[in-house]
Amino acid sequence: MRTVPIRWTELETAFERNSPDTESFVNAKTGEVVTIVEGQPEAAELRSRVIQGGEGFIRIEPAASREQYRWMERFVVSVEDEALRERLVISIDGKGAFRRFKDVLLNYPAERERWFSFRAGLLHWHMQVWVEREQIEPAEPAPWGKVEAPEESDVVLERPAATGEGPGELLRRQAKELIDQIPAVELPAAIAFLDFLRERGAADLGRVRTMPVKRTAA
Repeated sequence: MRTVPIRWTELETAFERNSPDTESFVNAKTGEVVTIVEGQPEAAELRSRVIQGGEGFIRIEPAASREQYRWMERFVVSVEDEALRERLVISIDGKGAFRRFKDVLLNYPAERERWFSFRAGLLHWHMQVWVEREQIEPAEPAPWGKVEAPEESDVVLERPAATGEGPGELLRRQAKELIDQIPAVELPAAIAFLDFLRERGAADLGRVRTMPVKRTAA
């Protein structure tokens, strides 16, 4: 075991950064977290510093994308609001799942806060396992204390029954649900924005129809 003055906030940020062009390391002597992002001007200098430091730097292993996706699945299963659960199931299907999932929760502040707490617990458990595996003795304990191992269970998401809705109809239904949740005082602004989008769409369509057709020589 080696004692490391871990900077918990920096370490937590590094564990959240899961990107193929990003690597993070902890300086075992100072606790500083060094993050290298390929393509940035200082990337080569930072990498050289880490290489020269040898075993003095410990590589951070953030939670894999697949693991973080499982966190979302586990959270969705715990949502009691049937309509919200259905929207979340739809949101995490396919590319862009993380962004869509967050967008849906923006309209449910209580569940959004519960997600932050739920995710933090799983992230801190992942960090704790890493610290133990690397045989690190923190100079100071984590501010959130010792984390209990999460319950391991197979997540089975019930996909919404097929309704025959196309992508457009599904989006329109979701938009109507959002309108129902907007406070009355905000409805004039929402309606004005929707009018703007409708008029812009009509104008764009008109331009397409009036564009001259290019004829090619036979």
